[in-house]
Amino acid sequence: MDSIIFDVDGTLWDATAAIAASWDRVVKKEGLSLTIDRARLEPELGKLVPDIFASLFPGESAARQEELLELCTKSELQYLVENCPPLFPDLKDTIQLLSAKYKLFIVSNCQAGYIEAFLQATGLGRNFVDHLCPGDTGRPKAQNIRMIVDQYNLESPIYVGDTQGDADSCSAAGIPFVYASYGLGTVMSPDYTIEKLSDLISLMEEDRLSILN
Repeated sequence: MDSIIFDVDGTLWDATAAIAASWDRVVKKEGLSLTIDRARLEPELGKLVPDIFASLFPGESAARQEELLELCTKSELQYLVENCPPLFPDLKDTIQLLSAKYKLFIVSNCQAGYIEAFLQATGLGRNFVDHLCPGDTGRPKAQNIRMIVDQYNLESPIYVGDTQGDADSCSAAGIPFVYASYGLGTVMSPDYTIEKLSDLISLMEEDRLSILN
């Protein structure tokens, strides 16, 4: 294995409550009756951002949904940088150790600027080679994974995520999937499962991921 591609939400940090709070501010300011909290947002996680807003505001026109999306995501990015959400245990130490030996990337279903907000809030920007999202490319996760693999000539990458959507994208992209079971979703038949992020270090030290490549 020569590289690791990570999801963000549910894999590197838990930003659900922070995102909900930032969106709820906008919703209240816009005079809408909907309350967006963690419980309301969790079922939407893993979807493309426009699909989330279509689900949250089914009675609004497509144009109004787009307007709310722009307002909410602008508020969200500022909020995340100023109020770093909870990081999963040993995140910084694990990423720093892994980046010394492997090329690290991020591919997530998010808007443009979200991954940058994560990197700025955590101070981990120098540890990742590159990142992609639908907000940057207009393409789904599987295609963005392949773009990273092809652009950097990765010979044996793995992807670490926490949802079935992540697993399905890896299957479509043709790379092994490692399920972060501590995250927000459930996955059927992953290639491998970790119970905490730092488990990746022991897996690779023991060369137990060689069976995936």
